[in-house]
Amino acid sequence: MKQSVPRELVEARLREKLAPLALEMIDESHLHVGHGAPGSHYRVNIVSERFRGLSRLAAQRLVYEALGDWIGGAIHACAVSAKSPAGRA
Repeated sequence: MKQSVPRELVEARLREKLAPLALEMIDESHLHVGHGAPGSHYRVNIVSERFRGLSRLAAQRLVYEALGDWIGGAIHACAVSAKSPAGRA
């Protein structure tokens, strides 16, 4: 199994790339016993100006792009709720 990514590193990268106004990271790896080490399954709730005017899919893509090479590697799964401060995206 690939090495996982600590929540703190994921948070730091998202803060650097997307400057969120709000960010909630939930490590759900314990729900995937048998195919996920700690730090391999995340749920991300993020609010950022970067998502203003974007579709929900486009906002989610920005999050996945920010996580880069971790997605599909060290991070096996990442559920994303990405919104602008207006509550859209």
